[in-house]
Amino acid sequence: MSLNLAVVLRESAKRHPDKTAIIIGDKSLTYAEIHGHAQRFATGLKTAGIQPGDRVALMLPNVPQFTIAYFGILYAGGVVVPLNVLLTADEVAYHLEDSAAAAIVTWDGFLEPSEAGFRANDVCHQLIVVEAAGPGSIDLPEGATSFAAMIGGSEPMDAPTTRMPDDTAVILYTSGTTGRPKGAELTQFNMFFNSQYSRTMLLPMTPDDVALATLPLFHSFGQTVIQNAILGSGGTLVLLPRFDPESAFALMKGHGVTLFAGVPTMYFALLNHPGADSFDSSALKYCVSGGSAMPVEVMKAFDAKFNVNVLEGYGLSETSPVASFNQLERPKKAGSIGLPIWGVEFRLEDDNGNVVEGTGLPGEICIKGHNVMKGYWRRPEVTDEVIKDGWFHSGDVGTIDEDGFYFIVDRKKDMIIRGGYNVYPREIEEVLYGHPAIAEVAVIGVPHPSHGEEVKAVVALKPGQELTEEEVIAFSREHLAAYKYPRSVDFMDALPKGPTGKILKRELKD
Repeated sequence: MSLNLAVVLRESAKRHPDKTAIIIGDKSLTYAEIHGHAQRFATGLKTAGIQPGDRVALMLPNVPQFTIAYFGILYAGGVVVPLNVLLTADEVAYHLEDSAAAAIVTWDGFLEPSEAGFRANDVCHQLIVVEAAGPGSIDLPEGATSFAAMIGGSEPMDAPTTRMPDDTAVILYTSGTTGRPKGAELTQFNMFFNSQYSRTMLLPMTPDDVALATLPLFHSFGQTVIQNAILGSGGTLVLLPRFDPESAFALMKGHGVTLFAGVPTMYFALLNHPGADSFDSSALKYCVSGGSAMPVEVMKAFDAKFNVNVLEGYGLSETSPVASFNQLERPKKAGSIGLPIWGVEFRLEDDNGNVVEGTGLPGEICIKGHNVMKGYWRRPEVTDEVIKDGWFHSGDVGTIDEDGFYFIVDRKKDMIIRGGYNVYPREIEEVLYGHPAIAEVAVIGVPHPSHGEEVKAVVALKPGQELTEEEVIAFSREHLAAYKYPRSVDFMDALPKGPTGKILKRELKD
């Protein structure tokens, strides 16, 4: 049996050639146009010497060219290597070297770091530039190729290159919080089935659905649950390259958005925007959250204000990414990541690898199923550390309740050990999010001479609010055991966040 992820786009283009596939600003492209451009780009790559299995890096924001290049690479039999658009030149060079990428496709707005990284590596020999204002709008670097010219000068490839279900489709690089980033190899089947699950069993998407794509498409959440799922359903993608609540509200209203997927900080920004009270949310059918834990108070407030039902799920780059979710047909549990998705198993293990039995007892979440990566690219020894007997060890600590719902306690590496007691930052954060003056909070461990680690809270306040360190500590003491509450508090205007809006605790620790 052969399988190429490119069929997601091809099949919808067959069924709905004249339907709008992508909207950005005042421009729209049909399925026939997106598919045709992808076919021509595939031929251009093949003419340039790209062979099946070759890696091609993408450094593009949420623009139509991302989708065109993504499926064009797959059509040609290549492997897509999406890069974070905030990478520096040194980081670009590292990713190109590590993935042994044969080419990089870059947005001209990122040309400085991408070209410098391209010049600094020894393996990648093709620099393909997307000119934001159209062909000829910038002077291309020496030896670079125009993305538009590659498409315009090529005939469409008739059919996707034959690939097998276990062939790699995408290499997603992890955030690198535990060392240099590693590339998770996700197969054609991993990515295909995860998007199929997302659009059929998780959310019954139809050609009438319109999704706001403001999660970065280079990230697994936006790629699978938004781009691949909505295009597979024949729906429409509305692109928002950089999230801000005012633009998000305007696009949702202007295009009748039915599906919004975001990280918790996006939900908080929408909830607290001055225009929130006047927003008509009647078109919204589905709201999903992932990427990091959704504070229960934020979820409840969002549901109530907009009359929606935010469903929280869980996954990692290594699991394509969806691994568990609250489900439409069952009452959700706020604060829970839901149930393992169809065909996937969870279990909890202690530090010795023993299975944790019983409700409410913490253990590392281990995952087994069709969504688990084939391994880390060219790192068999690291793969063997995290995949044991088919079980992927997530590094997240969780519990299970009597109904089989899972709850994230915290990242294993974020756990604070204070005087021999395990302290889970998320528990403290949930308490502090309940304070009416607090907008954002992160809890971290800091070195302590006698306790080993001490608990510190870093807080950002809502506009116009005032709060002292003593008041934050006193509020915490009312709701937490003596060994858990923070002994010190720092205040910031806003907490540092990554491109998906996830709070970066490692920067706070640094």
